[in-house]
Amino acid sequence: MRQNTKQIIQRIGETDQLFLQANTPTLALERADLRLQLVDISKNQQEKVHFLQEAIVLLEQGRMEFEEMPMALYIDLSLHLAKAYMVFFEITQEQRYALITQQIMKPMSKAEHGGIYFYLAYASAVKNEPAMTRHWLNKYCKTSEFEMATLLEHPSFLNFHQEDWFNQLCQSKMH
Repeated sequence: MRQNTKQIIQRIGETDQLFLQANTPTLALERADLRLQLVDISKNQQEKVHFLQEAIVLLEQGRMEFEEMPMALYIDLSLHLAKAYMVFFEITQEQRYALITQQIMKPMSKAEHGGIYFYLAYASAVKNEPAMTRHWLNKYCKTSEFEMATLLEHPSFLNFHQEDWFNQLCQSKMH
């Protein structure tokens, strides 16, 4: 077992003990993020699914359990949740996970956060919704969270690289 994996597992134990004392949205985010890190490390599909399921439960609870929290923290919990569902999509190729991501992110689109727009574009792309993909990518490109490398390298957007609108979008960000 790699050192990094051991450290993550140790920290999961520590955060799970903290949870038994008192839960907070920040703790829920950390606990879920640790499990998402294990998904990235794991080579076993059953393990990945298990850790994804745990992360989703923690993130959903973190979003719902607390009456008040800073909007930035709620957005972080929601972005991690969208990531978890899209990883589920990558593993299973089941479009329902992209739909769930859209259902989570769409009501939050008024927050004008690049991560929200990115996940909406990503989910739209894998559902073969080019007009919505274009819409959300245009919004994503206008935010401070925009990263050109992510746009160009993300596999879900590769089919759009030949589109005029995609090239214009990229060129507008280079100037």
